[in-house]
Amino acid sequence: MTSQIRNVALISHNGAGKTTFVERALFNTGVTTRMGTVQNGTAVMDFEEEEIARNSSVATAIAPIEWRECKLNILDTPGFADFIGEVNAALRVVEGVMVFVEAVAGVEVGTELVWQAAEARNLPRVVVINKMDRDNVRAQRALNSVTEHLKGNFVPLQLPIGEGPTFKGVIDLLSMECRLGDNDQRAPIPADMVEAAEAAHMAVIEAAAEGDDALMEKYFEEDTLPDEDIVRGLRLAMKQGLCIPVLYSAPQEGIAVVPVLNAMLRLLPAPDGMGSFMAVAANGSTEEHPVNDTSPLAALAFKTREDPYGKMSYLRVYGGILESDSRVWDANADAEVRVGSLHLLRGKEQIAVPRLHAGDIGSVVKLGDTGTNDTLCDRGHKLQLDAISQPHPIAQVAIHPVSQSDVAKLSQSLNRLVAEDPTLHWHTELATHETILAGMGHTHLEIAVKKAEHKFGVHMTTSVPLIPYRETITRSAQSEYTHKKQTGGAGQYARVFLRVESLDDDADFEFSSEIFGGSVSGPFVAATEKGCRQALDAGPIAGYPVVGVKAVIYDGKEHPVDSKEIAFQTAGREGFKKGDDGSWASHVGANLYCDGNSSGGPYG
Repeated sequence: MTSQIRNVALISHNGAGKTTFVERALFNTGVTTRMGTVQNGTAVMDFEEEEIARNSSVATAIAPIEWRECKLNILDTPGFADFIGEVNAALRVVEGVMVFVEAVAGVEVGTELVWQAAEARNLPRVVVINKMDRDNVRAQRALNSVTEHLKGNFVPLQLPIGEGPTFKGVIDLLSMECRLGDNDQRAPIPADMVEAAEAAHMAVIEAAAEGDDALMEKYFEEDTLPDEDIVRGLRLAMKQGLCIPVLYSAPQEGIAVVPVLNAMLRLLPAPDGMGSFMAVAANGSTEEHPVNDTSPLAALAFKTREDPYGKMSYLRVYGGILESDSRVWDANADAEVRVGSLHLLRGKEQIAVPRLHAGDIGSVVKLGDTGTNDTLCDRGHKLQLDAISQPHPIAQVAIHPVSQSDVAKLSQSLNRLVAEDPTLHWHTELATHETILAGMGHTHLEIAVKKAEHKFGVHMTTSVPLIPYRETITRSAQSEYTHKKQTGGAGQYARVFLRVESLDDDADFEFSSEIFGGSVSGPFVAATEKGCRQALDAGPIAGYPVVGVKAVIYDGKEHPVDSKEIAFQTAGREGFKKGDDGSWASHVGANLYCDGNSSGGPYG
């Protein structure tokens, strides 16, 4: 079963035609009886309200396709750079990648971004130059864009027959025959393309021979390789990063879609073809297990989808068999969870299955407190898989609930948004008392706010966040503060001498004591530090948090009866605020990034 699965991520810049390709593949393979379209909002893979409104994917969707006795789990990822978190999650659970390049635009910024993400995981890749039937297509120009902007040894496995509106199929350089039209009709190679096809065929053989020493020796002896050796050699070369095949397609018209599906099946590895999986055991040691049904259970929750009725967890099984209606252990939460009905996903459609085998991808609803990056395992053999690495947010907005009922639901709704999308973060900024939502870009944040409205019923407006100023000290300052309180009974007394200095490093606050001779005893020194730390929340100028300072108590006085910890807390807090006139200032910091070639520019 595991060897018959292919987990494949489709990645690209936005608008390269990934979703249209999947729609055509679903239709051509008989999974659907009508081909949906992105433009009409009928695509199987774009089912979220925001996707239908924007005619563009904003979340990863899955389509399992039974193809030639194998199962293709196709993960259609968003192309907007704002949703790189969705791409990272998909790349974590697949063994192969199809990189779509729009034939007219060529490689774009988003293409390079997702390419780097796939390259970082050493995943075998196939480039698909897509939308070959568009006006102004030049196949060679598109291929040049790939070779110039992306890193790798690119080997075309097809030659396009025509380009633009005249594109009608491809020459398969493995079988050396044409594949024409939307029905994948086979035909002989046109006479005027035979010479070019033969030369390109030899380049494919040479690339395949690079994948294995025995194949290279065989190629030198026989000056050719049979088809099965070519395919095996290409697969080996791709796993080593020695070659990246290039294909052509026009899915809107259904041209050359089947050859791309064949490439997924023949060239990309099965889950057990990329080596064992690694996991951390309960004792902290690292264990290595093969990807098969007899290994200990290990399933990663790689994505969470929230809706008004609860949450759905997307799972990838690495080892063992995950059964419906079973109990398993959440290694991250260190708790038992009940697994209800398991499903395969086709867009939003849920297809019930009794179990998920090693290597497969599926989903389950209402999985307790299990969240993204949690590992499900056996209680008797606890394992924890590596989490998905995600970037830090780079954009933020202040959010404001519209009504009092929205205020009451705000925190819960934001927590659910973050649970669904780990690249979102939220917090309350102490300096401005604003609620801040941070993400990967303004489109990302805009869609998150709309999700909160239609999924969770929370209405909010947004604004540019106020600047969270900080206060710091500009030069060393000394202060003395005496706290006296007499109410008729036991009083309060504390006297402290403080020196407040600027810190050179990135630390927010340090405290030290230079008390000698016991003028202030140890517990009261600690109370003074506590008072100084209380003063950090609101600086003396405008009440902003204080950063980058060091406080030193170097002298003081205590009373044998009236001195108490609360008195020294008060003295420390007020003495810290005093300083000399002009020693405090407002402060805001910023980091500036530029590439090495431009590092002199900011100083100009």
